[in-house]
Amino acid sequence: MLDNARGIKAVILAGGRGSRLAEETDTKPKPMVEIGGRPILWHIMKIYAAHGITDFIICLGYKGDKIKDYFCNYNLYSSDITVDLRSGTTIHQSQAEDWRVTLVETGLETQTGGRLKRIRKYLGQDALFCMTYGDAVADIDITAEIAFHRAQGGLATVAAVRPLARFGALHLNGDTVDRFEEKPIEESGLISGGFFVLNPQVLDLVTDDETLWEKAPMEKLATQGALRAFRHGGFWQPMDTLRDRLALDAMCATGNAPWMTWQR
Repeated sequence: MLDNARGIKAVILAGGRGSRLAEETDTKPKPMVEIGGRPILWHIMKIYAAHGITDFIICLGYKGDKIKDYFCNYNLYSSDITVDLRSGTTIHQSQAEDWRVTLVETGLETQTGGRLKRIRKYLGQDALFCMTYGDAVADIDITAEIAFHRAQGGLATVAAVRPLARFGALHLNGDTVDRFEEKPIEESGLISGGFFVLNPQVLDLVTDDETLWEKAPMEKLATQGALRAFRHGGFWQPMDTLRDRLALDAMCATGNAPWMTWQR
């Protein structure tokens, strides 16, 4: 764990609609969809907290009020309480995490880069920060990634991961299928898995609310030689579809959830 981790903030983009999870996101934002009885947003925050990062900035958009309600009532819901109908509520033993959470309205239609630009005032003047999306979990070593970022001297570091092998491969003998095998992971190139470490100067590359972080800013960083890749060969999985949610939920239910390193 980093000695100065408490000086680093984690920014989580939580404003998208999550249209491919419409079964869940008609009534709640995608980061509030639950796996293992907790919103995936909570799991992502626990990943960072396991490395001493407990100061969060959440970029809100679609149904952001649901996320505000969750955190405003978090201590109440996670504690033993006594309710006196005249004098109010007494919280006894709190089970709430020692987190500081800043919830920022970044616009309903704002793109990812624009959301980052809007929270700049909540970041330290020169302090690097972490950033990720509110829909993927990993057993990534955040401490090692930050150390890598500092050692490399770039402006931005992205976790490079292998994409999921979603489809099995047919092995053919002539026109006959003689076996069915999982797609070899070596056939897939590395992709961005989110989990960035960024210097605040990168926000100068964001023009306005319409800027996609994944397009012009990242492309310019790459052209400048200022973007580094932190290779993460462990577990990583996004929650893009209902199938993904069910798979992650099943991992929690069986006690085999690789990203839950805080339980080890």
